[in-house]
Amino acid sequence: MAGILFIISAPSGSGKSTLVSQLRTLVEGLDFSISYTTRAPRGSEENGREYFFTTRETFERMVAAEDFLEWAEVFGNYYGTAVAALQHAKDLGKDLLLDIDVQGALQVMRKMPQAVSIFILPPSPQVLEMRLKNRSAAEKVTDEAVIQKRLAGARDELKQVWDYKYALVNDVLENAVAEMRAIVLFERGETECEALAKSCRTDTASPRLKGVLEAFGE
Repeated sequence: MAGILFIISAPSGSGKSTLVSQLRTLVEGLDFSISYTTRAPRGSEENGREYFFTTRETFERMVAAEDFLEWAEVFGNYYGTAVAALQHAKDLGKDLLLDIDVQGALQVMRKMPQAVSIFILPPSPQVLEMRLKNRSAAEKVTDEAVIQKRLAGARDELKQVWDYKYALVNDVLENAVAEMRAIVLFERGETECEALAKSCRTDTASPRLKGVLEAFGE
């Protein structure tokens, strides 16, 4: 069944991009919405592949023209999903994956309550801090204040986990990918994945999920 909108969010450093990439190799019929951003490309990122990189002026013109399904300013940069992405997926007969931050996700959930929302959590504050430091080093950012700001942002985002339909912990990549795959297939009506998918429901609040949130002080 094409036309399902999957919203995927996670704090910076949770490994969301890797999970999404793995999922798309395992599950057919998924279109990926490439977001617009005003931040500079990182590493080997290319315009039109990871993001559409644009200027603040152009982005703000698109906001004024109501070209975005959602948009937000995160750590001083704009990010947004074009309305056209939904129609593009439908035209292809595919479901759409939105890889967006919590601010944007909440906007989409209000507009499209039928969307399937998935929150990805890092396994612990220590692992998240290590990942953020590694990312900052790769970006040649050594300012500890920047890293602490991102950690504080992650803690704030984790408070929104209960607004999502599903949540999974990205500690072992293969397990997290299997859970994401199960959620997508179950939402498409494939009942053989029901048990694994339902174990990730936030309304069941698994001990694993509670344990991670407690480690973050939630």
